[in-house]
This record gives sequence, structure tokens and C-alpha cells, in this order.
Amino acid sequence: MPKRSLDKKSIWDVPSILSAFDSSGIKERHAVALWSFLLRHPDASPSDIPDFPKAALTVLGESFHRSTSFITSRKDSSRGDTTKLLLSLHDGMQVEAVIMKYEKERSLHPSEDEDDDIMSATTSQRTTRDGGSEVKHLPSRKSHKRSTLCVSSQVGCQMECTFCSTGTMGLKGDLSCGEIIEQLLHARSITDIRNVVFMGMGEPLNNYEAVRYAVRMMTDPRFFGLGKQQVTISTVGVIPRIRSLTNDLPGVGLALSLHAPTQELREQIVPSAKAYKLTKLMDAVLDFERRSGQRVFVEYVMLADVNDGEEVAHQLGTLLKEHNVLLNLIPWNPVYSPSSPHFSAPTRESVLRFQGIMRSNYAIMTTIRQEKGQDISGACGQLVIQQMAPSGVMMPHASSGDSRGLKATSSDSDAVESGSYAVDTPKTLDDIEDLGYRS
Repeated sequence: MPKRSLDKKSIWDVPSILSAFDSSGIKERHAVALWSFLLRHPDASPSDIPDFPKAALTVLGESFHRSTSFITSRKDSSRGDTTKLLLSLHDGMQVEAVIMKYEKERSLHPSEDEDDDIMSATTSQRTTRDGGSEVKHLPSRKSHKRSTLCVSSQVGCQMECTFCSTGTMGLKGDLSCGEIIEQLLHARSITDIRNVVFMGMGEPLNNYEAVRYAVRMMTDPRFFGLGKQQVTISTVGVIPRIRSLTNDLPGVGLALSLHAPTQELREQIVPSAKAYKLTKLMDAVLDFERRSGQRVFVEYVMLADVNDGEEVAHQLGTLLKEHNVLLNLIPWNPVYSPSSPHFSAPTRESVLRFQGIMRSNYAIMTTIRQEKGQDISGACGQLVIQQMAPSGVMMPHASSGDSRGLKATSSDSDAVESGSYAVDTPKTLDDIEDLGYRS
């Protein structure tokens, strides 16, 4: 992977700011003041910060930008529930981030647990550096409006999952902590963000330090103040980093992109599985469950006649039955990928049958992904950057919106139509619904 060359870094890049300030003899508290002030006053500049050292302003002017990315394009889904942002970075590279919006009416007579949740979500209060207090009013949970941001952690991805558009790009570079944070800032300029999921471009645990710093800033009450349970990191299965998460980011959610119940099948559709054996991976997941006390989300992209059969369902049930997991079935989204195997979306019947086996035979909580943004190539597995052809015409490197070479049957789009699999919605699993899951 070629190392990215950046002449200036993001002012939101935590490790770079702390290092630059330390080298200039500037105390860390001034970095904290910088970030908290700019978040409270988005139109202000660092020179407006009270008692901010001149040396810090010099460092910022010489080596940092207020923002190193900008929104190149914005696409909104026809239903208005998904927005895909194409972001251009300082060195000309591009990444995508997706905002998913949810709204569901809640019961006017919630249970005691739900009532506590509603109250805690209505307002949040924190003490500012000057000793005052700041109360943030959040949307009433009675209307249950919320938005989830899916962020990218790398430009491209080296995991090469055969069903995923991003994997066709290869890995172009890691994002800095600041570039990850800027995705959240751009999204917040559009709507309030309640949840962040690292399920965009890249393998988050292969860019561990940048992701770790970004998550800490997102969940720090002095800055963005997201609850740790409102941030989820997805991984194909980087075992050493899974084992580090409970110490480095306690309380943050883990999602495992599993996609197959056996080592042989997993290697066929997830090439990186050759480096991380399934038995050792599941041991690491079990260790995470025990040490964190949290349920792990298991993501399972369903491919017709590949991993959606009854025998495979029983194999998966046997693999997961001793784990504290929520299994999320994701009907495959059509993608443009000439070099990848031919895949088709599963039928509605096969998905429901698979779900039934997991629930009835193995008592595994199993939901079906409520897809959003297929019409703008913003659904699971569809994120990819277009490439410029020599003629100057934009060519889709992998896009579900282009019919040339699209590896999908004419009935696939109907089979994966959002909501077509939804049969009921758990009323007490807001954490599931917020990530776009339906039972």
C-alpha cells in the first residue's frame, strides 16, 4: 500500500495535534479547548478561543487545516431515508459515507425500561470549561426519529470479499483520525447523528490506531458525546485487534462479518479468511463476549445457492448456538464487478426459511436487514469510488446502478426490495432497529 502524502493534516486529527502541541511545549488542555470550542461554535476560528496560546495558533497555521475534505456530491434515495456523500480528500482520493434515517412511532404507554430510555434520551447535560452547563435537547423518542452514519475507515479495502464492491478497488490508503471525524462533521451539517457504524469502505481493524482515536473523540462527552453503545465497529475478523477492543474501547459494539459457517466456504467468498482461521476467530469473539458482557452482531450476506441453503443454516446454527450474538441476515445487493463470481440475491422464501431454522432450531435471535439506499448504490456492499477514464468520462468501477456487466438476474432487485422480508419489529430492541435491522 503506497503511503499517502499530506502537506497539511486535519485539525481534528487527534494524535497529530497532540504530537505537534507537545513538540512546541503546548499543554494538552489547549487541544481539548480547541476541539470543544469549535464544536460549540462551528463558525468560529481558533483565534476566537479565549486564552488560546499564540504558539498554538502558529502550529495550526503551519501544519493543519480546519477541514481536509469536502462534499463532492450528495445523492438522496427516492424515499428520502438515505443520503450518500462522496467526499474528496486533501490528496485527491475519495471516500463515501452514508446517512440512514429512521422514524418509527412508539407506544404511548412504554414499559418501565422504555420509559427510562425515553427520559434519558430527551436531554443531555454537561459542564463546560467555564463552569457553566450546556443542555442539549434531543428529539422526543415518542416519534423515535434517529439517524445512523456509516463511516469509511480506509480508501478501498484489501480484504477482497467477492460479493462487495469496495473489495474490487483494492486498498489505496488508510484514513487519518481527522478524516474519519470529518465524515461525522459533514453528516452533522445535514442532520443530527445518533449512531455511528464503521461499516463503510475499508477494514476498520486494519487501521486500528486512527479508528481508536476517532471513536474516543466521538464518545468523549467533551466533544461529540455519543454513547459508547451507539458506536459499532465491523470487522471481517482481524483476531489480534478483536482481542484488544475490550481494553482499548470498552463498551463499543462489535459486528462480525461472518458470511459462512465453515472454513472452506468462508475462504471461497472471503479470501482474507485464509489468514484468520474460523475456529480461532470464534474463540476471539467468545472472549470478547465474556470480557465485555455484550452481544456481538453477526453480519451474514446471503448469496443464492451459495450460503442460503438449509444445510448451511444448520451448520451456522451449530457454530453460533453457544454464543451471545444477534444474527443479521443481509440479502445480497447487486453490484457491478466483472472480475468477481456470479452471484444472485436469495429469494424471499429462502431468507425466511433460513431465519426460521436459526430461531426455531437454535434459539438464535435472527433479524433481516432493512436495506436503505439501493437506488443510490448506498446499501451494504455497494460503496465504491468511480474512476476517471482517459477520455475524462466517469466510469463506474463497481456500481449497482450500471447495467453493463451487472452480475444479477432481472428479479434480484425485486427480491431485495427494502422491507420485503420484514415480518415484525421487536419493540424493545432499539439498538437493533437503529442499525437498520428488522426481525
